[in-house]
Amino acid sequence: MKIVVIGGTGLIGNKVVERLRKRGHDVVAAAPSSGVNAVTGEGLDAAMAGTDVVVDVANSPSFEDKAVLAFFEASARHLAGAEQKAGVKHHVALSVVGTGRPAFAASGYIRAKMAQEALIRAAGIPYTIVHSTQFFEFLNGIAGDAGQGKELRISSGLMQPIASDDVADAVVDAALGAAVNGTVEIGGPERAPMAAWVQRFLAAIGDTRKVVADPQAPYFGAVLEPGTLLPGDGARLGKQDFHAWFARSAFGNHGAAA
Repeated sequence: MKIVVIGGTGLIGNKVVERLRKRGHDVVAAAPSSGVNAVTGEGLDAAMAGTDVVVDVANSPSFEDKAVLAFFEASARHLAGAEQKAGVKHHVALSVVGTGRPAFAASGYIRAKMAQEALIRAAGIPYTIVHSTQFFEFLNGIAGDAGQGKELRISSGLMQPIASDDVADAVVDAALGAAVNGTVEIGGPERAPMAAWVQRFLAAIGDTRKVVADPQAPYFGAVLEPGTLLPGDGARLGKQDFHAWFARSAFGNHGAAA
């Protein structure tokens, strides 16, 4: 089976491409660096020729409201057009748990993901949208976004982070399965306040900054309700907990996981 992975050179895309190739599929790792640009449409028609499944795990290089909306809208429209021409049978997209929930209405990034999902549903191509919780790999960025002072104010909203390896496994299973024409949810094995996750991560890498749990601290521009980031009942849960992920991660050389 021929599968095109949009964003095939990124964090999740690399892992998805590797796993699909090991299963014997003909996989195109599509990215601007390989001459395939979903935002401009460059190279899409050629890449799609003979394709059975498209997996879109690309992310916007800018999270500024207008830029991220333009990215996801343009890429979704170009992908739909190219897939329709090629007769693609299944479109799989990676998105975010909580997309569409009221607390996320203030987030320009989530509004952009909502627009992307609406275009996928309207395209007429069988689809599966994988809603994932935040990756463990994001904890470093969340800490950085909170500033560089000795005290970081981080949302107290609950979070159920997942390892990128488990995300890739779920995306691959979705790509090789039947289209659900809806969403499936995935998350990590444990939930705790976002502030607690960031504090645990900082302690693990030997960073002495203190995290203060603040219900009003924004995340992606939105003030979270306690369950905004949590998957619902029946979600697929990842196998790696924080300790297992940290031990395998690039951060693992900086200290022992708590």
